Amino acid sequence: MKFVKPSWLTHSEEKRQFEVYSCHVSPDGQRLATGGRDCIVRIWSTAAIYNSNPNSEASQNVPKQLCSISTHSGAVLAVRFSGSGRYLASGSDDKIVLIYERVAQTSSRPVFGSKEAPHTETWRTSRRLAGHDNDVQDIGWSSDSSILVSVGLDSKVVVWSGHTFEKLRTLSFHHSLVKGLTFDPANKYFATASDDRSIKIVRFIPPQPNSTAQDTADANFQLEKSIIAPFQTSPLTTYFRRCSWSPDGAHIAAANATNGPVSSVAIINRGSWDSEINLIGHEGPVEVCAFAPRMFSKEPVPATGPVDTSCLVTVIACAGQDKALSVWNTSHPRPLVITQDLATKTISDLAWSPDGKNLFATSLDGGIVAIMFDDGDLGHVVGLEENDRLLQKFGVSRRGVGLAEGVDAAKLEEMAKEGERKELEGKMGELMGDGGSGANGAPSVPVPAPGGNWQMIPDQGTEKNKEEAIENSKAVQKRLLQQKITITREGKKRVAPMLISTGETSQRSNLPNAQLLASVNTAGGLHTPSITLDLSKPFDGLPKGGMASLLIGNKRKHVVEDEAGDAEDAHVPKRAQTVAITNSGVVQPREDGKGLDTPEFIRPAIINPSMSVSNVRLAVPRVRSFVQTIIDPSGQSISAKPDNSGPNAQTEVSEEHIIFEARNSTSLTRGEPTRITVNRKSQTLWFDYVPKAVLLATGNDNFWCAACEDGSLILYTSSGRRLTNPLIVEAQPVFVASRGWWLLCVTASGLCHVWNLKTLKSPHPPVSVAPILDIANVPQNDRLVAGESITEAGLNSEGTIVVSLTNGEGYAYSRDLQCWQRLTEAWWAVGSQYWDSTGSAARVQADSSSSTSAATTAVQVSSGVIPHLERRTTQEVLMQGRGRFLQRILKTLLNREGFEGFETQVSISHLENRMAGAIVLGAKEEFKQYLMMYVRRIGAEELKGKVEEVCKELMGSMMENEDGEGDDISSIGGGGGRWGVGDEIVGWNKRELLKNVVMILGKYRELQRIIVPYAKLLGVMETDDEEL
Repeated sequence: MKFVKPSWLTHSEEKRQFEVYSCHVSPDGQRLATGGRDCIVRIWSTAAIYNSNPNSEASQNVPKQLCSISTHSGAVLAVRFSGSGRYLASGSDDKIVLIYERVAQTSSRPVFGSKEAPHTETWRTSRRLAGHDNDVQDIGWSSDSSILVSVGLDSKVVVWSGHTFEKLRTLSFHHSLVKGLTFDPANKYFATASDDRSIKIVRFIPPQPNSTAQDTADANFQLEKSIIAPFQTSPLTTYFRRCSWSPDGAHIAAANATNGPVSSVAIINRGSWDSEINLIGHEGPVEVCAFAPRMFSKEPVPATGPVDTSCLVTVIACAGQDKALSVWNTSHPRPLVITQDLATKTISDLAWSPDGKNLFATSLDGGIVAIMFDDGDLGHVVGLEENDRLLQKFGVSRRGVGLAEGVDAAKLEEMAKEGERKELEGKMGELMGDGGSGANGAPSVPVPAPGGNWQMIPDQGTEKNKEEAIENSKAVQKRLLQQKITITREGKKRVAPMLISTGETSQRSNLPNAQLLASVNTAGGLHTPSITLDLSKPFDGLPKGGMASLLIGNKRKHVVEDEAGDAEDAHVPKRAQTVAITNSGVVQPREDGKGLDTPEFIRPAIINPSMSVSNVRLAVPRVRSFVQTIIDPSGQSISAKPDNSGPNAQTEVSEEHIIFEARNSTSLTRGEPTRITVNRKSQTLWFDYVPKAVLLATGNDNFWCAACEDGSLILYTSSGRRLTNPLIVEAQPVFVASRGWWLLCVTASGLCHVWNLKTLKSPHPPVSVAPILDIANVPQNDRLVAGESITEAGLNSEGTIVVSLTNGEGYAYSRDLQCWQRLTEAWWAVGSQYWDSTGSAARVQADSSSSTSAATTAVQVSSGVIPHLERRTTQEVLMQGRGRFLQRILKTLLNREGFEGFETQVSISHLENRMAGAIVLGAKEEFKQYLMMYVRRIGAEELKGKVEEVCKELMGSMMENEDGEGDDISSIGGGGGRWGVGDEIVGWNKRELLKNVVMILGKYRELQRIIVPYAKLLGVMETDDEEL
């Protein structure tokens, strides 16, 4: 081991030495960059440092300082080379991060007036990054140089693209000064250290070379863990908290930790993020830690053959305010090297050479020291391939930066970037309320939605409707702009002041519209459709806690002979207990008399004898004194449970509402019939009598349905004419719902019946809910076992049955496949990065009764069922604590070998599940939104197989040239595929969707070889020799 401290290796000017705050060695090991209080970044030759000898003439002729850069206006606090060695970044207390790039010029002159020798290298300032409000304390590059992160005394963590140097994110996790930063060599995390006495672990996905802030804003840069235990009593007097990550990715060395009253260095374990080991020995706080970039072996490394992994160790150097340097490795409980009084002031930074044999230290006394170790002093250096092998268990991937595949690929990339920029500008214009065009070029008119929120809806009606909408908007604006005049007690008139920018002659303000922003979510809303729920909403609904179910399982159970008592009891049949539920959907009466009456429960319903042999038994509603259902003036059924339901929630009924009421006989002996009436404006439109008690009712402007106690369903037209003979089902109806011409009836035996009353046909035979209640896993015996309750059931406009359960799972019945399909479950809630646990990313708007025409509204309605079911899952699983078990399992899996890409794959599978569900439900708008999200993600992950498959699915039938020969695209496929035969999918033209996909994927250079042929065939490249 040898210490080298050349007299010329310093930041000095006219016999004055400036503090040196930072140092770093280039990846090739030939340059040392330093930064100090003189506001200059200096680049030195490491060869000159190693060979410095004042008595040797040869060493005097070697270039020492290669370059000096004086662009900063403040002290340089951090300097770091990128992993590729192309860039050098520096941070200063002038709040700026500068990026330098070496140019081919062989030499350059120093600053005018300086006495320095001519520079042998030229580094120019290529980027100036302004994103901090205070000193930039530390900076760092990811291992693949895809991102640059800067931290400062403004408590911000700013993430920059390592290629375009665009600001991607600003993270505000910390609550005090951020003074340290380190990156995971496996390229999965980075850690930041702050004076709030915590280290934050941030998980990230390396962005693509041409990624923008929009690409990385959805699920990237998430806080993984906040570590506070080792720093609860750490002093706040240190200028830096420079931490370091071990080369094998297994540990973090955290400076300025404490172990009781003693200063220490905390060794934090990856995955569990706990600290069981502390390096104790320094008398003052430790400000900087630095792991050697190479692994070391305790035994000599063989020239050929594998290395014994049990002999591998890591080496770490620590220094701080006690002016001492200590070097440790993982095989010794005591330090290998202790150097006291290495400097006269605090040691500010440490930097290892890439080969792990040399260590540089800077201090606030202006000195720069090099420590050169001989082979065997710290151990025997192992090759870099061993580092890569150890990092494989953490899923490390080093993707190279690809080049554009020719002129066409470069042109497509520019078109993709331009289209993305225009899309972002359009969305920002809508958010800022600039009165621009809608999504498809039509003027946007604000349409009121229930609950007081506003959303921008593009008018797609006729020209007359557009003119009327514009005139109505102008009239509303004119009324809002009228000044208010009030008269005081003294009889004087007072005119309320009005902002000049809101006057009629002034232009619309560019400030955000508060009413508009109220309906815009803040958690990834740019990729989520604004939707209206396309699901039936029965007035009665289901009771609180859902519709209870009892099951008799068919799974065989092993009988234990030793338990004689249990075996004997198994032969004694137990009487099934009849379950009756109350309906909580009834509206409480109001004091002003405008509310609805509360029905009284007369008796339990008579259970059908068929229930005694049914394996599924759902709770049957009691017979009430009357049953009501109400439709609004637009002809849609309203719910007695508003979205903002509370203990005093009420539904106000106006004179325009139509009320269907069935009054049952309260006498148990006289057998009086049930009277059915339909009223509007306190007038009876029609009435009828039925012999049986009515349990449930539903209807809309197309038909009415009364479900009776004997299992019959009586259907009426809107004018009261009997539509068909009574429909007889196998058991009592426990739930009925209507949507358009579709009618759903769920019986007590668990069968779901669906009819189209316009064609008087059923799309499929009755389907049982037994499979979704998981009856196959219920043990077979004579006892009834409580199953999951049904919290919601309904129909969409396509007649598809949608059911949600208390376990958080949501199902839809596919009439084509004739089986249930699971649309949502707790698995996605705890494992996917695209799950919105707050329920704000897809706010479902209720059916609007605004002045918009029915035709216009129908065009803009998307299904909304999938986001609705996902919010149900959040309520049932996450908010009630049932997802904690799954979360613990997934947390453990993320750090185990073999589960490296777990979270990414689950997120992609979640998007695929969403797309498949949108196809089943016929949700047009949702399918396109989920498809675009999916394409962005598989493009960012460079999943070439899935990208090619999506393009094939959307290509449809093969296009032919005029000579009858297929195009170049024939080499990579075509045809209908698994998304159906034909040119449309869920109402979208496949080619139009493929154009959008091509424009999104065009900027990913690794995929351009796949995308360019499709772009040519679709005419996106605007070539003259090919036609669409």
